Amino acid sequence: MKHLFNGILFAAAIIAGSCSSTNNSAEQTTDTSAESTAPQVKVPLFNADSAYSYTAQQVAFGPRTPGSASQLKCANWMETHLKMYTDTVYRQETTVIAGDNKTKLRCINLIGVINPQAPRRILLLAHWDSRPWADRDIANKNTPIDAADDGASGVAVLIELANRIRQNPLTNKDIGIDILLTDVEDYGKSEWGDNSYALGTQYWARNPHVPGYKAEGGILLDMVGGKNARFLLESISRQFAGNLQRDVWSAATTAGFSSFFVYDEGGQITDDHVPVNEIMHIPTIDIICLPADSPTGFPLHWHTHNDNMSVIDKSTLNAVGQTLLQFIYSR
Repeated sequence: MKHLFNGILFAAAIIAGSCSSTNNSAEQTTDTSAESTAPQVKVPLFNADSAYSYTAQQVAFGPRTPGSASQLKCANWMETHLKMYTDTVYRQETTVIAGDNKTKLRCINLIGVINPQAPRRILLLAHWDSRPWADRDIANKNTPIDAADDGASGVAVLIELANRIRQNPLTNKDIGIDILLTDVEDYGKSEWGDNSYALGTQYWARNPHVPGYKAEGGILLDMVGGKNARFLLESISRQFAGNLQRDVWSAATTAGFSSFFVYDEGGQITDDHVPVNEIMHIPTIDIICLPADSPTGFPLHWHTHNDNMSVIDKSTLNAVGQTLLQFIYSR
């Protein structure tokens, strides 16, 4: 995954917001304007303990590489949970060709649909496969990684998000949510070119689960569970979906997570949001951890065997999950 092309960091004003919550409440109530006569927005609380457990359950299957037994077990596990928390589930199984133009890879995409009749759609997506090589490590470079952060964390947040929405139905019945768990994102290599990444999303973009599928916007989660995470304004996201990016960062500020969602430029990332923007023409952003002090631009555990449960932090999972709930319930 993910080549990083650095941009110039810039400072931006933090959008003011307010939120109140109590430890024994099932909802977070937000009033974004003291002068407003509009009803307050009631936002359910995200359960980071559950998201952490979902991350660990995926990792326990072993590396979810194409063609492995772990891949099939995890796909079945995700399908079971999507059926519990969404209204309709689609399973795409196909074969894609790796960037070497010869290796055939089993690819399994899963799509969970909430409020399928709603005319206004929001697409949420994350990849779930494990990188088959630890190419950034100093040892065992040719063995697959656990991909706790770079894979499992995004899926865990989205499954728990679906659970929260199931328990707290959206009051705006015009809004529907589509959760895409996409496979074979991380089988690429730089020498194979950018199109060797995000193979599952490329397939879905050309073969959507619903013919003619459209959404108002999409939000990609990638590496959203690590300790001390920092999410910057990724440049391709701003190019294709600048308004959506601003709205999500504003939701993070309103929910109290501006220390995670930082108003700095994060460079251009080759990731699953690219085919959604370029093929589907759905304005889509990438929420991805981009530390300031990393020599690669990514977390130090990126593409190494250190990407395991030891790097996962419930506070980061909570920041991302609660921000998405704030954004969705404010629509």
